[in-house]
Amino acid sequence: MRPGRDPPLIVSAGIVLGLLTAGLTPGAVAVDVDPLAPVGERSAEQQRQESSPTLVPRPAETPRSARPTDRYAPAGGCYALGTSDGRWVARADDRYTAVGERDAATPFHFQATELGVFLLFDPQEDFVARDGGVVAADEPSPAAEWVVDVVDGSFTVGQGEDALAVDGDAVTTGPAEPLTLELVDGCATWDEVEVNVEGPVLAGTSPLQEVRGYLDDHIHHMTQDFLGGNIHCGRPWHPYGVRYALVDCDDHLTTEGQLAIPEIVLSGNPTHDPVGWPTFVDWPAWNSLTHEGTYYKWVERAWRGGQRLWVNLLVENTVLCSAYPGPNTTCTDMDSIRTQAQQTRDFENYVDAQNGGPGKGWYRVVETPAQARAVINDGKLAVVLGTESSELFGCRIVLDSPACDEAAVTAGLDELHALGVRQMVPTHKFDNAFSGVKGDEGFNGVVTNLGNALQSGSFIDMQPCPDGLGPDNPQLNPGDLPEPTLARALGEIFGPVSGTNPLPTALPVYGPAPHCNTRGMTDMGRFMLDEMVARNIIYDVDHMSARGRADALDVFESIGYSGVISSHSWSDPAAIPRIFALGRMVNSYAGDSTGFVEEWHGHTHDMDGRFYFGMGYGADTNGLGAQGAPRGPDAEDPVTYPFDGRFGVEVDQQRSGERLYDINVDGVAHYGLYPDWIEDLRKLAGDAIDDDLVRGPESYLLMWERANGIENDACRQPELRRQVEEFEQIAPGTTSDAVLAGYGQPHLRRDLTYRYCALDGQQDAAVTVTFAGDAVSTVDATRADSSGEDPDGGGPDGGGPDGPAVDTPVDGVEVTPVGGTAPEDADGEEVLLDLGADLPSAGGANLTPLLAGLIAFVVGGYLTLVRRRHAS
Repeated sequence: MRPGRDPPLIVSAGIVLGLLTAGLTPGAVAVDVDPLAPVGERSAEQQRQESSPTLVPRPAETPRSARPTDRYAPAGGCYALGTSDGRWVARADDRYTAVGERDAATPFHFQATELGVFLLFDPQEDFVARDGGVVAADEPSPAAEWVVDVVDGSFTVGQGEDALAVDGDAVTTGPAEPLTLELVDGCATWDEVEVNVEGPVLAGTSPLQEVRGYLDDHIHHMTQDFLGGNIHCGRPWHPYGVRYALVDCDDHLTTEGQLAIPEIVLSGNPTHDPVGWPTFVDWPAWNSLTHEGTYYKWVERAWRGGQRLWVNLLVENTVLCSAYPGPNTTCTDMDSIRTQAQQTRDFENYVDAQNGGPGKGWYRVVETPAQARAVINDGKLAVVLGTESSELFGCRIVLDSPACDEAAVTAGLDELHALGVRQMVPTHKFDNAFSGVKGDEGFNGVVTNLGNALQSGSFIDMQPCPDGLGPDNPQLNPGDLPEPTLARALGEIFGPVSGTNPLPTALPVYGPAPHCNTRGMTDMGRFMLDEMVARNIIYDVDHMSARGRADALDVFESIGYSGVISSHSWSDPAAIPRIFALGRMVNSYAGDSTGFVEEWHGHTHDMDGRFYFGMGYGADTNGLGAQGAPRGPDAEDPVTYPFDGRFGVEVDQQRSGERLYDINVDGVAHYGLYPDWIEDLRKLAGDAIDDDLVRGPESYLLMWERANGIENDACRQPELRRQVEEFEQIAPGTTSDAVLAGYGQPHLRRDLTYRYCALDGQQDAAVTVTFAGDAVSTVDATRADSSGEDPDGGGPDGGGPDGPAVDTPVDGVEVTPVGGTAPEDADGEEVLLDLGADLPSAGGANLTPLLAGLIAFVVGGYLTLVRRRHAS
């Protein structure tokens, strides 16, 4: 817990406040919220005070039954195998036999490798495998994978003539026989990374309501085959578990980490311990750019800490891939993108397999804003597919001419859209047929500039920036290279052209910074932009040259397209206000917490108050980008463990095998430490930064909706208000998507209602659209002259200034308020509001203080009792 706070009193006060602001209906904390009336532009600080949606704990998992209910349910369970004649499978030396005594049965851990397929892991840590019968194998293999099915109420293990069968006393293979699975104890422990987050998983009260959580709009989750498959070491999952997933590259292992050229060049680490699981001495690490950072249990930890929206960018770089060949037969961007898209779907199925069957996992790939909203409101992680590629569709530039045509762009975009891609970085690392590039800086800039020359036939043409443009990243001159050894290492990758020159070619000489690439958006780039807009694909302007980005923003402003994002600090100062003014997002590279806080302050100043404001971050994990460095063990106000996460969870130090991680000294060594990084942000900037971050997913979904042609919220942009009579034409049964398409984004999405600002002639009015499931049930208008109208803009139903009290718990599950922060007094201390002030009165005695006191007493007492029991 955070020091200096009494948990029962704080929680009970929060619950009381939530109850009272929603008319004694359990709901979200609402502090100084705006009325449902035209509010116009609002600053980030003002928007933080707006009411929040109600979140409720997802129903607890059903206890594992004595016998599995379907073919997927055995995942992670410990079972004895019974035969049709009443005997049981038991270990006998290096084989298995059928015995009559139930107590002699061997318990098997069922480890899912994919949906409905399992390894059977025995107490001696061997695997049941097919090998001239059935044997105990010391390693998993395809011969140890068993398809489990249900036939006539019994289970079969295996398929065809290779199923688990009994011949006399011997357990062997043959035609499938009916078996029983009975829950037992005594299984061997399956090696796995720990999550170390305790507490509920919170969800919305309906699929339609406003969402809360954390957004990462720039992550590379499937890079195990990136750059030919020999630069990235490890993978996010393996059917056989962590021992096989978190393994170093072959060349790192062969040389014991001494001559790992990519790691040396990219990370600056001359040597490292190549052992991953279980020691993790040197990797993963915040500054190790060649090792896996998104192992599935680390991602699960981030999800448990509140991660609710991801953009997984499918990535390739043909030049770098070709320069360091690996086992892959192709370095073509589209081939890699197809592979990574399929791997993302495979991972979704793998998570489903670990959680009991199709659709039961916490990782869901989505293709529309409505799908993402429903997934997040189900308490799961919504994953959007995107791309980040240097030579997409073969569209490199060769001596100023595009190497592709419009037909290739059209066909390629059609294929990507069919794969589910909804966000794209069209230009990355090198000048291409769409635009000039921003360029990398420092030594990495030398590497990518050489790649630019190899790909296009010319170096990046960086010149002094004209007024109001840029800058792009400054380029090093040859004499500025940090060490001759690094130049030689670079030559190892690209191949020297002579014995005297360690680099493959002479580098250009640049003038003093600031630098701007002279290449802007090309005609092919404009065609690409138009085709992306036609498909409602979100356009990421990062990595473009400042000139190309300015050209693109000119087009977006002329057509009024909102599907624009700067995902990870690769834009430029002149472009950021323009992007915000389009109604889109600007997010920062996660990186170190101090730098992120500085950029957050800038974004809260530059944001456009006509649009809902929330912020995300671009981690760029697995994308050859360093993660957040530690502030150090002696930093002022460090993170202390365990700490309370935003969404009712307790976060302890993460343990991976023998390694225990601490954000203060390890930084963001892997993706599972992002909850810790967010806590570090709170230490530096208080709750305000967290308030903006948890609004990030909603801000992204609203931008995505606007990219699909949905108008902005008319309360924030009053000139968009419609007449009440138009809303009254909405027919019962109309879908929520159709309401959005016809009437724009509501100001409030609470439970199963949309609430809009409207006009009754020239007077302010409000409209509430209520749904039954996804179909409209009623449309209610509140006109300016209606009796019972709350003077502060609330409805006549006593629902408070944000209207009807629709935030109710689901299936009787207790509500966990997660609303805005409480106001502070002059000394910065939280103060309790006057709980009885400005509440609607139904006549008679005011029972509010009595009810408030009673609820506080009951809830506080209950939580104290629970805490004492837990402590004992």
